Amino acid sequence: MHSESSSSEPSNLPLKQIPGSYGLPFFGAIRDRWDFFYNEGKDKFFDDRSRKYQSTVFRTNMAPGPFIASDPRVVCLLDAVSFPILFDLSKVKKHNVLLGTFRPSWSFTGGYRICSYLDPSEPKHTSLKSFFLSIIATRHNKFIPLFQDCLDEFFSKLQAQIQIQKQVDFNSLNDKMVYNFIFRLFCDKDPRETNLGSDGAKLFDKWLFLQLAPLGTLGILPKFLNFLDDLLLHVFPFPFLLVKSDYNKLYDSFYNSAVSILDEAASFGIKRDEACHNLLFLVGFNTYAGLKVLFPSLIKWVGLAGEKLHQQLVDEIRTVVNAEGGVTFSSLEKMPLTKSVVYETLRIEPSVPYQYARAKEDMVIRSHDAAFEIKKGELIFGYQPFATKDPRVFENPEEFVPNRFVGEGKKLLKYVYWSNGRETENPTPVNKQCPAKDLVLLLSRVLLVEFFLRFDTFRVEAKPAAILGSSVTLKSLTPKATTT
Repeated sequence: MHSESSSSEPSNLPLKQIPGSYGLPFFGAIRDRWDFFYNEGKDKFFDDRSRKYQSTVFRTNMAPGPFIASDPRVVCLLDAVSFPILFDLSKVKKHNVLLGTFRPSWSFTGGYRICSYLDPSEPKHTSLKSFFLSIIATRHNKFIPLFQDCLDEFFSKLQAQIQIQKQVDFNSLNDKMVYNFIFRLFCDKDPRETNLGSDGAKLFDKWLFLQLAPLGTLGILPKFLNFLDDLLLHVFPFPFLLVKSDYNKLYDSFYNSAVSILDEAASFGIKRDEACHNLLFLVGFNTYAGLKVLFPSLIKWVGLAGEKLHQQLVDEIRTVVNAEGGVTFSSLEKMPLTKSVVYETLRIEPSVPYQYARAKEDMVIRSHDAAFEIKKGELIFGYQPFATKDPRVFENPEEFVPNRFVGEGKKLLKYVYWSNGRETENPTPVNKQCPAKDLVLLLSRVLLVEFFLRFDTFRVEAKPAAILGSSVTLKSLTPKATTT
């Protein structure tokens, strides 16, 4: 693996000191936290500092700071050239940096350091990642028909609710559909047949919220009560005790249902208990949480793009499906616009906006305009929505361009970083790229295909969700016109 920052930029860039300041100990971190969450907001926080320092690389404190994070200092990267250093495992390590400057108690994961917190240099990482890649690969024949089955129920509910209520909350129904699909994929049964009933998504939501709360705000309090929001979410971590019984229910359900997967773990040298906790994290944190954010974003951007795009997608999707005789891996590959729309959504609103790594050694990184020295042990932070909207790489970067990655545009895919790696690279046991990368892309395409096989157009309203992603309301849904 190589870093674009060290290979394709001119080597004669001026070597500069990294600008920026951490401010006074403790108080500087508190100030930056308040700017990040309340005074400025995330995007303005980074944009203001980049303008102030005239640099896309600078020093700052990252939330949450005291008392959850003992050391909030980071080197921040905001451009497409410097960002890939975060993937260069010859120069950085990923030991316990999943959430950056803090980590929840290991109690949230059964007392284990889950694969996502391991660096690939650790032997356990290779066995766990290989295990993940294996269980995903062995289920590939189930992906499309099982997801179609879940979508059929999902779309029926959407249509029924919008007819009655005139609008429908996309996210809440999406969460249940995603959980239902994931459980059936990995456990070979409907979750409603287990002790969880239909509550699994809610239990995962609670477990996720208690871990991710330091990265967001409630978004429901008036400004003069921001101090209460800050005190509740950003000063002390939530204890695992609040979700212990819920997590145990999830664990017991997967332990008793995912029998074939847990049997397979032994061949990778993984204990059954450890395999189950890792499976829960893969299912709940990596997959459920990721699709919980991605699918509403996809529907938001396609909905806001309007009827012209909807008609183009209808034409492409229905033409190919009719010609190919159904929705298959092969037919999905023959839909360039549908594929591009998914990539563009992942570019403009990546599901995981933050990436972290720690420098293994003293090194020099490069932006478009300068080179900077980072010292061994420093924490490097990349804000992905700025890197994938770099105006020096993408034309009209703030605009959703549905066909951006069609034809010659495919050359830009190497700058799409949503999966903790380049879109042009693939997950392996020895890197940190999302093991379900290809599955996520497939499901996103199938979602669009099945949607536009049923509906001609739709309208949405959207607003930021509390922690990550968008909250989407469907305002209208026009079924496929029938011909007589």
